[in-house]
Amino acid sequence: MNMSVTPAAQKFIQRMLRFDGVPGSGFRMEVSAGGCSGLAAQFSVEGQPRPGDATVTLGGVKFFLPAESRLLLDGVTIDFVDSPLQSGFVFHDPKATSCGCSNEAKPTVDASVLKLS
Repeated sequence: MNMSVTPAAQKFIQRMLRFDGVPGSGFRMEVSAGGCSGLAAQFSVEGQPRPGDATVTLGGVKFFLPAESRLLLDGVTIDFVDSPLQSGFVFHDPKATSCGCSNEAKPTVDASVLKLS
């Protein structure tokens, strides 16, 4: 699997993991195909992977990824943007194409979908 995380995303995820306060926690990403060739995702901080999850460590961060998520995130770069116009994760997928509505495919996930467990 070839997934990468920008320093901005890594910093945000590490902050979320510290906030949870459980040693050894990981960042679970459940990703599915979304509209306009993008990705839809849900994130949570969890103490251990769920059955069927693979653990991928990038930059000292443990990611818990279900099988479908591993397939969809292959080759994707995960970024975090915090600006007056946008705040949340951005997925840069070189395989994504624009849809018939002529909008460029820039799938984003608002940070508000994060849930702590």
